Amino acid sequence: MRFPYQRLSYMFDALQSETLPQEELAKRFAVSTRTVRADITALNEILEHYGAHFVHNRGFGYRLMVEDADRFRSLQQQNRKVHLTPRTANERVHYLLIRFLTSAFSLKLEDLADEWFVSRGTLQNDMAEVRERLNRYHLTIETKPRYGMKLFGSELAIRTCLTDLLFQLQLQDADNPLLKNEFLSIQTIPELTRLLHELLAQYAVRLTDEGEQYLIFYCAVAIKRITDGYPLSDFDAEDVDEAVKLASGRLAAELKLLSGKDISAAEEAYLRVNIAARRVQASQLNTSRPSEINADDEETLVDYILSYINAHYNYNLQGDKQLRLDLLTHIKTMITRVKYQITIPNPLLSNIKQHYPMAYDVTLAAVSSWGKYTPYSLSENEIGYLVLHIGVGLERHYNIGYQRHPQVMLVCDTGNSTTRMIQAQISRKYPQIVMTQTISLRDYENLDYIDEDFIISNSRLTEKNKPVVVMSPFPTEYQLEQLGKLVLVDRTRPYMLEKFFDSQHFMIIDQPMTQEQLFKKVCSQLEEEGFVDADFYPSVVEREAIVSTMLGEGIALPHSLGLLAKKQ
Repeated sequence: MRFPYQRLSYMFDALQSETLPQEELAKRFAVSTRTVRADITALNEILEHYGAHFVHNRGFGYRLMVEDADRFRSLQQQNRKVHLTPRTANERVHYLLIRFLTSAFSLKLEDLADEWFVSRGTLQNDMAEVRERLNRYHLTIETKPRYGMKLFGSELAIRTCLTDLLFQLQLQDADNPLLKNEFLSIQTIPELTRLLHELLAQYAVRLTDEGEQYLIFYCAVAIKRITDGYPLSDFDAEDVDEAVKLASGRLAAELKLLSGKDISAAEEAYLRVNIAARRVQASQLNTSRPSEINADDEETLVDYILSYINAHYNYNLQGDKQLRLDLLTHIKTMITRVKYQITIPNPLLSNIKQHYPMAYDVTLAAVSSWGKYTPYSLSENEIGYLVLHIGVGLERHYNIGYQRHPQVMLVCDTGNSTTRMIQAQISRKYPQIVMTQTISLRDYENLDYIDEDFIISNSRLTEKNKPVVVMSPFPTEYQLEQLGKLVLVDRTRPYMLEKFFDSQHFMIIDQPMTQEQLFKKVCSQLEEEGFVDADFYPSVVEREAIVSTMLGEGIALPHSLGLLAKKQ
């Protein structure tokens, strides 16, 4: 529904999520408290027809009281359909990005401020994050007096940025209004989804669920850009296998029908690369030698990573055949992504960095060293996936990682074959899991308490004292991701503090200090005490320059590249 005037819509949205006093509302909307009370009265007259109203609690403010949930839900659904105005700073950043990435003309912040009922200064503050995000794709915004602001950059970068944004919004909230607005060809997504399913099945090309969803969004973006007169004209790619070539050719033909425009050779080439880069490679353990399933690039990189870890950290993983094959299988498609700067999300990255710090550090050091001899560079997301493999290898051979492996109960009621299939899928993806017992649904319901860390089931369960992950015999990427979030949880004991930290080396600094000064101070003390040599400080600086060691607000773990300590 539409409110009589825009401020009512904003006030309604603000009060849906929190209780606010009238003074705060007056401040937010730059009106008097008397006007706020008048607005609340007007809102209540409207909400009366939808089974809800705002009440005032002295000392707290106005809050929403819903008396008829069904009628109120219909109002929310109506409001959601027409709700294309950002309310928070995060939403404004997303809306600004969409506007700049899809507009053929210059934009004025004054016009957007009026449209979104915020001040120009507010949008000016939001622009700092907008510019920072665009800069990641080498996109810039230029301002011309009297004309406004306009986005500049390569067509490929614009498409990649827009697709990444839409994909992230889809992961966060599939009902986000931006996924349904008039700036994009989102109405083509159901047709694209059906088409892509058919193509991939016909040519036996397997993508992850996330890879398929990303490709669908890219196709929608491509249709929008081609229709608006921005075709991809400069892109070339190496040959891919016949199945990918046939699938991309069919897909290009369908894009031509949907856009009503010819599809260039560059467009089809980029579709080929996108499909090849997101293709899931079948593991061929015990059936083929590495040289039969991988090119020299993959072999060379795997050899380099494992040799570097052995030489600089004294962990010899070179004889681990399972690790080598896992790395080769992953790196085969990773090389394609890196060559053509194709990004993939890694929803487990923060968990990996937090709970596999040693594996992350040795992998980062090896990849950074490899980067000196190649024009390619790996993103943190790509490095994170490599870390999972290296981390499992370190755990397998050196018991490095978790002091205690996650203990899991499997609840399965559909026969022995299904149980074995689920166990195999879990063991392949997360070999650190210890499956303590497998029980039936009836036995589970009779349990009062669960000792394991969490439960995996092939059907929905009543949750007891531990979390439950529902997993099918052929789990989706989402199910494996949810499982990963439980697997990658730190289960170490408090004694770890005593094991790894010395009270003599806790330092309290009560004066301002730059990062360089802090590094010099700490490194000098360690050198004086004979723990390190003079080459430790420059190594710490070099490591910090690669990727920040910040783990969170006020927490960092700066360290050297390689093992440089002289004693423990």
